[in-house]
Amino acid sequence: MNNLEKPRGGRPRAFDPDRALDAAMHLFWEHGYEATSLAMLREAMRLTPPQIYNAFTDKETLFRKALERYHQTEIGFALEALSAPVPTHEAIRRLLMGAAETYSRPGKPGGCLFISGGLATSPQAQAIADELKTYRKASEAAIAGRLEKGRASGELPEGFPAEAFAKYLAGVMNGMSIQARDGASAEELRVLARTALAVLPGEGQKQDQSKD
Repeated sequence: MNNLEKPRGGRPRAFDPDRALDAAMHLFWEHGYEATSLAMLREAMRLTPPQIYNAFTDKETLFRKALERYHQTEIGFALEALSAPVPTHEAIRRLLMGAAETYSRPGKPGGCLFISGGLATSPQAQAIADELKTYRKASEAAIAGRLEKGRASGELPEGFPAEAFAKYLAGVMNGMSIQARDGASAEELRVLARTALAVLPGEGQKQDQSKD
C-alpha cells in the first residue's frame, strides 16, 4: 500500500471508518497479513486508493489498526473471563469455553486473528510478526496474572507454576484456533477445553463434565 497514489485534490467521498476497518480486519483475519492484497482491501473497504492512503497511510498501519479493532470488538470473552469476580477455575473455564465459541462462530473467519494473522510471514514482514507476538504474550501474561491471583488466595496450591501453566493454556488456545481454521466445531473445541481444565487444580474440576 506504500505505492498507493496520493490524493490529487478534490473532496473524497465520505465513508464510515469503522465499517471500512471492520472489512479490512475480516480480510486479514481470513487470509493473513501477506496474503491479503491491496486489490482485495480496496474492494472490501469500498474505498479509492487516495481514501485509503489518507485514512490509513499504508498496509502495515492498516493492519495494526485492524489488530486494535479486533482487540476492541472480538475478544471481550477473554477480558470478561479473566476479570470476572469468580473462582479461578471458573474464570479459566469461561476463558476456554469462550474461545471454543468465539473461534468457531458462523459467519466469521475461524480462529483468532492474533494467532493466524501472521503464521506465514516472510522476513520482510518481521515487524508484523513481532506485533502479533506482542498481543499473544500479553494474553499469556493476563492468564498468568489470573492464576497468580488464584494461588495467592489459596484456590490453587502453594507453589503452583502459574507462568508455566499459562503457557500451556496459551498453547491450548493456539491449537484451538488452528483447529477452528480447519473447520472444527464448537463442541470439538470444547472437548479440548475440558481436557485442559481437567489438569487445573480447583474445586470446579468435578463440575466440568456437566458444563458446556
